[in-house]
Amino acid sequence: MSKNKKQTKKKFQVKNQESIEACLARMQQEGYQPVRRTERPIFIEENGEMIPHGREIIFEAKLAKDEH
Repeated sequence: MSKNKKQTKKKFQVKNQESIEACLARMQQEGYQPVRRTERPIFIEENGEMIPHGREIIFEAKLAKDEH
């Protein structure tokens, strides 16, 4: 396998302070298109109680057809 060959599948996580649209644009810039979105809640423990703190969004992507 060549070092310049891209992976056919890749995961992209929406970073802190990044919009979903910005993550999708970053994905497209690297030559990938989204195929699945996964969202998981993030909790923190405060006073012995689990409190929702945010969410983690991950896109699974594959190479765009014109990149093959």
